[in-house]
Amino acid sequence: MSLQQTLVSVWQQVLVEGKRTVNLGGETYLVTEFKRKKLRAAEFDYGTNHLLGIEQNPTTDSRWAALARQGKRIMQFRCQGRYVANVCEGEVLKYPAWKALGLPE
Repeated sequence: MSLQQTLVSVWQQVLVEGKRTVNLGGETYLVTEFKRKKLRAAEFDYGTNHLLGIEQNPTTDSRWAALARQGKRIMQFRCQGRYVANVCEGEVLKYPAWKALGLPE
């Protein structure tokens, strides 16, 4: 499975199916929830890369938050402390950090 497919799979399992664990290639990763903001998150590995997917906070002022307030399911993904992509309703948008970090297409 490609990295983009993996991100969509994490988004699907966490935000669409509401699972408490994410299954990727035989590995299981726990879905956690930030207590104060009630946002779900999942940390997982893709090859040698460690990624974190975080549910979009609808209370911020970003355009992604505005979409989340409209009911769109959005998850932001970080790698090495940088936002590399998001998945909004199953569509992946890669940020420039994806290429800068040398993540696989």
